[in-house]
Amino acid sequence: MYAQIVLFDGFDPLDAIAPFEVLCAGSDAVGGELIVELVAAEGPRTVVSGNRGLTLTATSPLDPDKPGFVVVPGAVGPIEGGPDEVDTIPVLLARFGETAAVDLIRRALANPEVTVAGVCGGSLALAMAGLLDGRHAATHHLGMDVLEATGVNVVDARVVDDGDLVTSGAVTSGLDLALHLLHRTYGPRIAMAVESVFGYERRGTVWTDTGRHPEAF
Repeated sequence: MYAQIVLFDGFDPLDAIAPFEVLCAGSDAVGGELIVELVAAEGPRTVVSGNRGLTLTATSPLDPDKPGFVVVPGAVGPIEGGPDEVDTIPVLLARFGETAAVDLIRRALANPEVTVAGVCGGSLALAMAGLLDGRHAATHHLGMDVLEATGVNVVDARVVDDGDLVTSGAVTSGLDLALHLLHRTYGPRIAMAVESVFGYERRGTVWTDTGRHPEAF
């Protein structure tokens, strides 16, 4: 299996590195069966994040035919400003929708052997690109209204598991999302072993579209 973490111009470094580290540790725990890669739609290149010019290097092209996970981070930058003058987070997320990544991720969503995951604003990037209509998803709390406006069924949860789509809200939620992917794929022993190595316990309930609806609240 592969875990492809998608880099794009203006990405949030923690959204990418948190799942990268967790999934790499998970790979170690399963004897290297999970191959973790930083990828870009354009192929190998240096990608500039939205935080102080920090860069990461994509070593492979995004490949929707590889089984496993495709993880999309959010963006980081100013929240407010004229879109023609400032690369705000909404501008960066909208710009993602104009890249070759969108068609590749659409193909990944159609591949039964792939789970697409959006960390924080990553789910908003996917939704703004028209990929999540009618799906259940979460994002950063500041983007929930925008996410809902795209036609997504918004869930206020740390991690939302909608089958072949898993999303999470808040910047640090990439840790929880990646641990959930390990738990779901390899079982609780692997996920708990990684938690122990990191000294971190998963936060929040993982929401799935199952069970009874509450009669109150």
